[in-house]
Amino acid sequence: MSYQSDDKGYYGTFGGAFIPEMMYPNVHQLQNCYLEIIESDEFRQEFKQLLRDYAGRPSPLYYSDRLSDHYNAKIYLKREDLNHTGSHKINNTIGQILLAKRLGKTRIIAETGAGQHGVATATVCARAGLECIVYMGALDVARQSPNVEKMKMLGAEVRPVYSGNKTLKDATNEAIRDWINNPVDTHYILGSVVGPHPYPDMVARFQSVISEEIRVQLLEKTGKETPDYVIACVGGGSNAAGAFYHFLDDPSVKLIAVEAAGKGVDSGESAATTQLGHTGVLHGSKSLLMQTPDGQIVEPYSLSAGLDYPGIGPMHANLFVTKRAQFLSATDDEALRAALYLTQKEGIIPALESAHALAALEMIDFKPEDVVVVNVSGRGDKDMEAYLNYYQSIK
Repeated sequence: MSYQSDDKGYYGTFGGAFIPEMMYPNVHQLQNCYLEIIESDEFRQEFKQLLRDYAGRPSPLYYSDRLSDHYNAKIYLKREDLNHTGSHKINNTIGQILLAKRLGKTRIIAETGAGQHGVATATVCARAGLECIVYMGALDVARQSPNVEKMKMLGAEVRPVYSGNKTLKDATNEAIRDWINNPVDTHYILGSVVGPHPYPDMVARFQSVISEEIRVQLLEKTGKETPDYVIACVGGGSNAAGAFYHFLDDPSVKLIAVEAAGKGVDSGESAATTQLGHTGVLHGSKSLLMQTPDGQIVEPYSLSAGLDYPGIGPMHANLFVTKRAQFLSATDDEALRAALYLTQKEGIIPALESAHALAALEMIDFKPEDVVVVNVSGRGDKDMEAYLNYYQSIK
């Protein structure tokens, strides 16, 4: 069994392109040309050069003595937090801005939750000299204000979205509406492995540099390319797709995806899609979604804006139903505890999203010889208010 998408964008029974007629020209253009463009020697060379010289790759693979001692395993941290703009999001935005330029697009739109994708999109637009509009839920605008100010400083227009629960789903809705209304000059830099084909496959390919580097770095450090575990948080799931990509077809590598349980999976305030969701269609693709029996989206909740999404990408839905990956969930409190532990033991302040992956270390019974890679997908500058509130509450 292959865990990659087929030529119609399906991962098993999930994926595809379920789109209104007015979106067809935009999506059809991408479907027809994305592989030819991104697999060309010229594109690969420019993409690789920018990842190295602009984004600062390769990101380090750091062996944590203190986490290793505590969890009785060999714990490595893939430091995506050290990329330019502070997360893995820059990998995808560099790839998509190069694609947009080759398509002759002059206007870029994006959605963002935690703001990291918005900052990364605004960053590459500033470098390329292209107009940039970022849609962001009004709730996220308030709780991620440092990233909002960064986007504005970079020259982007941030458009708050007041519909729904004013978070990532609603920002995505507005970005799609904009793209329908501006099909000729606009490219939508979608930030995760969601949306209609080819986005899940395209974004996963751009993010696959993460697992490509892990293989090389592990060989250098341990003499073996493959770890026993790869752990990553999942909202839509782009950082996990990148961290898993080059291990998907190797069953010796255990893939651990960690969703946001919010205030508890059964609390009514959660974003644990695989525990609460059912098959449905959202934002142009078939996947697992949190929804009512009659198909209405159930509003998700997580303290982490980047995981506050009612679905997962089709790649992850397929990994879940085939049991290729194990899906765990971490509550707000578990993520906050994990973030504080890493900060005080290693001097690394992770993003709240990444803290969910770190929380999974408490949930797995490792053997001393296990090699474990945790993808630290972003840094915690944007989450300092939440961290300070938590720290004050436990003092």
